[in-house]
Amino acid sequence: MKNANLDVEYSTNMCFACGEDNPIGLKLKPTYNGEEVRADFTPGELHQGWDNVTHGGILYTLLDEITAYAILCQGIDFGVTAKSEVRFKHIAPTNEPIQISGRVTKATKRLMETSGVLKLRDGTIIAEANSLFYIWRQSQKTILWDMDGVIIDSASYHFDAWKDTFAKRGKDFTPENFNKFFGTRGDFIIRNIMGSNTSEREIDSMIAEKEDLFRKHITGKAKACPGAIELLTTVKKGNFKQGLVSSAPRENVDLILKELDIEDFFNCITTGAEVRESKPSPDIFTLAADKCGAKPRHCIVVEDSPFGIDAARKAGMKCMAVSTTHDEKELSQANRRTSSLEEIDLITLIQRT
Repeated sequence: MKNANLDVEYSTNMCFACGEDNPIGLKLKPTYNGEEVRADFTPGELHQGWDNVTHGGILYTLLDEITAYAILCQGIDFGVTAKSEVRFKHIAPTNEPIQISGRVTKATKRLMETSGVLKLRDGTIIAEANSLFYIWRQSQKTILWDMDGVIIDSASYHFDAWKDTFAKRGKDFTPENFNKFFGTRGDFIIRNIMGSNTSEREIDSMIAEKEDLFRKHITGKAKACPGAIELLTTVKKGNFKQGLVSSAPRENVDLILKELDIEDFFNCITTGAEVRESKPSPDIFTLAADKCGAKPRHCIVVEDSPFGIDAARKAGMKCMAVSTTHDEKELSQANRRTSSLEEIDLITLIQRT
């Protein structure tokens, strides 16, 4: 270990326990529910010791892997097993599912203690382990969240406000217009609908009118997108940095944070007014990374729009796309797509995006 370069990027794709590309690996898919890491594994004939009995080394591998993921979910990017005490209590027949779980039981600045359990489907305990991990490096992963359509279900309120604002000026604002430009800055939308020669004074007036309508309509009615608060909470508990990155005015951001009671979730907040160009320019994400003290390659953006995905990619960041406001086909450039954040746990977000 003393020769390992822990400052370089590394991949787990060939990990024997969880690597997706290892042809002889166990291909575990751990998930995290905010309290413990869980996975399932069904051993086959290639995993046996005695006839039709799973080899003890495979069982220990399952325990070691699940507890390693448990420290990952506490914001540890790189740790090594220092000591493990395993108690085997029951045989694990091949071709019978094994339920695996692990959690952190104690943490200090340099060490983490964990516990892991293997069970048969009927609850019979196969093995238990208590392990000690040395912490080599804290995670540098930073999650950058778009707001509208990702954290807050606000599309209908924005559409109504834009429609009324444009109608006063004799312009139709269609659902197609809204879907195309949702997630971009107000001046960008106005120039595309009203024309590039629209005066700055008129743009400012229209933005103020539209945002005032939006805030009046959504106050007291704000609802989070499914799974958003739960994932925000899990990321925060795991000690990962989070940034809110929104094209919306700061007044909107402050209102939504208060309405949803998530004001303390973010290490930094960046709004469209702080950069020269709207998404798909990468400027807003680059600025957010700087504010959070993160390198772009360590950032994962959670977005719902093609413009946002384009901006994240241009910034050199990975992107998880949620199809709340756009069809999944329109989000094809994202590293990973989902129909709902309810389907995404912490491990999926930071390891599989």
